[in-house]
Amino acid sequence: MSTHQPPMPQAPGAPDRQAAPGGSYPGYTSPIPVVRTHLGHALASEWTKIRSVRSTIWTLSVFVFLVVGIGLLVGALVSAHASESSLSGTNPLSFGFFGVLVGTMCVITLGVLTTASEYGTGMIRTTMTACPSRGRVLAAKAIVFFAVAFVVSLVSVGFVAMVQSSMLSGSGVESPSGADWFKATVGVSLYIALLGLLALLVGSMIRHSAGGITIMIGLVLAPLVLALFMATESLHSVRDFLFEYSFPSQLSVFYDNTLSGSGPQGWDPLWIMLGLTAAAGVGAYALLRNRDV
Repeated sequence: MSTHQPPMPQAPGAPDRQAAPGGSYPGYTSPIPVVRTHLGHALASEWTKIRSVRSTIWTLSVFVFLVVGIGLLVGALVSAHASESSLSGTNPLSFGFFGVLVGTMCVITLGVLTTASEYGTGMIRTTMTACPSRGRVLAAKAIVFFAVAFVVSLVSVGFVAMVQSSMLSGSGVESPSGADWFKATVGVSLYIALLGLLALLVGSMIRHSAGGITIMIGLVLAPLVLALFMATESLHSVRDFLFEYSFPSQLSVFYDNTLSGSGPQGWDPLWIMLGLTAAAGVGAYALLRNRDV
């Protein structure tokens, strides 16, 4: 008697089963199309994350408030109390420096939180599971953050520059040239965005929000504070170096109002910041590849 039985009919709607490539056991073909992921998917994911968390809204709101509020306050005080003789030859855009300097603390904070907060919540495991290419994840975070920081900075400092220039017109100040406008808006925004990107990379290396923010604030403020207390002649060269290459001093170069008479000039601070950020990027990528998440 034959024991062979005909195959059971397949139920309607059931997935097709076929032999797996290179094997004789039954395989499975998913009805869902498999799409090869690329950088665009990682960018979309990071954009969704950065615009949907509260820290982004709060830090950028405070940044705009400080840059615009302090900038307009300084412009109003100078316009009301300074004489035409004291303002003669002064670039009116330079008064935006004070608000930008305070506001950079917000960009630094957001930069660190963009990477370090995922390690604190454990979200980084989900991110790396969805996108195993760690370099792609880091690149997507950097691109999205840089774009957001640059646009918000450009709108804020551009608005302050226009209002301050209008406030101080006719007060003896000089009329800014096109190059002055470009440096005080685009140049400053690029510098702030790179500074925030440096904070993002430090956060990726430290993997701790409070530690990363503390390190970045120390890097920004400590050199200038230390230089103020170096009054002895033997430390004169060290003091000058700290003054010239401190972050506040380099930021003031974009307003043609340096804290020291020497040091970086023109667009030099931007290239210095670009070099620091590139070095931090190499270190962050190396650590991300070699450490567990």
